[in-house]
Amino acid sequence: MFSIKEIASVTLTLFAVIDIIGSIPIIINLRKREGRIESEKATIISGILMIAFLFLGQSILKLFGIDFESFAMAGAIIIFLIGLEMILGKDFFHTDPDTKSGSIVPLAFPLIVGAGTMTTLLSLRAAYSLPNVLVGIVINLVFVYIVLKSSSWIEAKLGKGGADVLRKVFGVILLAIAIKLFKTNL
Repeated sequence: MFSIKEIASVTLTLFAVIDIIGSIPIIINLRKREGRIESEKATIISGILMIAFLFLGQSILKLFGIDFESFAMAGAIIIFLIGLEMILGKDFFHTDPDTKSGSIVPLAFPLIVGAGTMTTLLSLRAAYSLPNVLVGIVINLVFVYIVLKSSSWIEAKLGKGGADVLRKVFGVILLAIAIKLFKTNL
């Protein structure tokens, strides 16, 4: 039932897609604008959104008459584009930087749980067992919480160059994962 290998794959995939390390500059700007980040609230809302979509996403697809393989292949393309975005430093997916809300919008949604995360969750559900996906989600939520709580400390330690290197490494990993998902669902 539980597989360390599957849990590690799910965790790393979600970690790369959520890209909380690459989002540190956005988190810092949000903290400066809002005064503080509500780490607990953002993490809990993110978890609720991920788990809800994990269980209801397939029903939503059926409602629109979309088969899972097609959605998984579309997800692979989105993950591929996110990987390219991370490597090339170009924005293919835009969010409104002037949104004046706080920890839920734009932090929990769409920064942590955006289209890429939702698509990835359904793709992961097709490739891995559900308990392993759930454990991977929880591990990522713990990491998201830690990063949100310590964003100023991380900013000081990593520096801009360190964050850029991490972003590019996870971009390459995402490209490889996207190709694997595409081949699996072809």
